[in-house]
Amino acid sequence: MAASASGALLAAPELGSGWILARARGENFVVASRLLPRRERAALLAVYGFARLADEVGDAASGDRRTLLDALEQELDRAYAGTARQPLLACLAPVLREHALPREPFLRLIAANRWEQEHRGIRTFDELLDYCALSANPVGELVLRIFGQADPRNVALSNGVCSALQVIEHCQDVAEDRRRGRTYLPAEDLAGLGCPEEDLAHTPPSAALRRVVEYEIDRARELLAAGTELVARLNGYARLAVAGYVAGGIATCDALERAGFDPGSPRARRRRRDVARHAARLFVARAPS
Repeated sequence: MAASASGALLAAPELGSGWILARARGENFVVASRLLPRRERAALLAVYGFARLADEVGDAASGDRRTLLDALEQELDRAYAGTARQPLLACLAPVLREHALPREPFLRLIAANRWEQEHRGIRTFDELLDYCALSANPVGELVLRIFGQADPRNVALSNGVCSALQVIEHCQDVAEDRRRGRTYLPAEDLAGLGCPEEDLAHTPPSAALRRVVEYEIDRARELLAAGTELVARLNGYARLAVAGYVAGGIATCDALERAGFDPGSPRARRRRRDVARHAARLFVARAPS
């Protein structure tokens, strides 16, 4: 069974490395990558490529996704041993060695997708943050480790930033997630703001859904505030990279606000000049006293 699952993981066209890396290049976590040295850029892309691969196994792969996630974990073990066959894991293997990256954050990324096989909704915002601790926060920790700046305070601040970015993404993708049979906006908030779940798939969104998106974006902004201190604590290229990540999140919140919290509106797309403006402000800011 394990050999069969491993073969399916290697053969699945929807898990092709080129397509997954193309998606990785467009996400918040690599928004500053073009300004980074090649070594760090390649390491970040390998880590984020793994995160995207785990998501695609959990969301889109054909066959038994639980078994495929088990096969992904086995392939991760092979990457640590230097024997990985899956192309993305083979690219990750030298990054694991060079930066001494621990296995646990990668296991949490797989665990997030195992969680998704058992759940189709989120009850409370605290539960959403618990999910973010699996699905997003590990990437931020790995980014800090690549730059050699993963002290406990930096990791704690990064967790707030990464959770915010995940919440923002769920606000952007609310209709797409609903079509996949999943709801990441907390049921408690939907009920409290008078938004029935059937509204999640409507285009344009109902007024009730816009209220929920606005509410969650306000929460995301509060979490993103940790980014000011985090960027100020970092040195060198880490400071530049993380400023870009945080700025991308702030600019996306701004865009959603301009669009009246309609995730499907063209105005809800963040503007590069806004990302650059926020990144410059963060880069020169001092840590809060």
